[in-house]
Amino acid sequence: MDLVDDATNTTLARLGDEETIWATAGALRAWIERYGVPLKLYVDWKNLYKRSANAQERLRGEEPITQFGRMCAKLGIELIAAGSPQAKGRVERVHGTHQGRLVKKLRLRKIARCAEANAYREAEYLPEHNRRFARPAARPEDYHRRAPCAAKLDRIFRLERERVISDDWVVRYDGRFFQLEPQSQNYTPARGKVVVCERPEGRVKIEYRGRAVPWREIPVRASVPEAKPAIEPTKAPMPALAKRKWLPPPDHPWRQGVTGHNLCPRFSHAILGRFVRFVFGLRQVTRAAREWDRILTGVSSRGYPKLRVSAWG
Repeated sequence: MDLVDDATNTTLARLGDEETIWATAGALRAWIERYGVPLKLYVDWKNLYKRSANAQERLRGEEPITQFGRMCAKLGIELIAAGSPQAKGRVERVHGTHQGRLVKKLRLRKIARCAEANAYREAEYLPEHNRRFARPAARPEDYHRRAPCAAKLDRIFRLERERVISDDWVVRYDGRFFQLEPQSQNYTPARGKVVVCERPEGRVKIEYRGRAVPWREIPVRASVPEAKPAIEPTKAPMPALAKRKWLPPPDHPWRQGVTGHNLCPRFSHAILGRFVRFVFGLRQVTRAAREWDRILTGVSSRGYPKLRVSAWG
């Protein structure tokens, strides 16, 4: 990481395994503690410094912000993203100087570890580099602001992520589970939102409305997958069973006649009575039909003539 003052060409460099949020935040804090808070930072267009807005942020009209951007906003530092390496010519030339001088000096001193290289850089290399390549500013005014106290810097240079409290007062963060302790003054309701703060050394702090909330970490219950056989046995298909029409047995009531002894005693007399009345009524209708036929033909049932029915014209 390289930070170069545009007015004086003063350089502050730090070596790290990769360009992470902690490496960037550590380099900026070291500059602030030594020279003060700058007004602006000219940075690369990377997700670490600047990022594009997602769909939700575009719909809400919000400006996207990264963790490093949030730190700079709290310090009042404006971030300017460069579109190309040529736009950052000053710092790119300093990079070339470090690659030509620092690498050779580390090889001569047989320094191969990052911690040893940073110690040599801080004690010998940077003071010599700034004495040789720094220049006086065009104007005497220094626009660096006064650095905050160490406690305030600790509250700024940390990761902050918002989380929702579950119904059992558990907060999940980065695959870990934190059980919030009950308290009387700073009550945290379920489904409320807390801020999980993480320090560079890994310490975690949970805040609710700006106040610290006590918590304890609970173990994660690992889900044991069900053991499956290496080779699943193949099951033979079951043959289709042909449907056969059901036939009642010989002694089934359906095969017996309707008589009084195989009917329910409660209903046998009623059914037989209705059947007798039906037969009697049928006989009466038949006899009336015969009598009517004889009347029309002119012969009564006793054999003597009757009056014929005729139509008057």
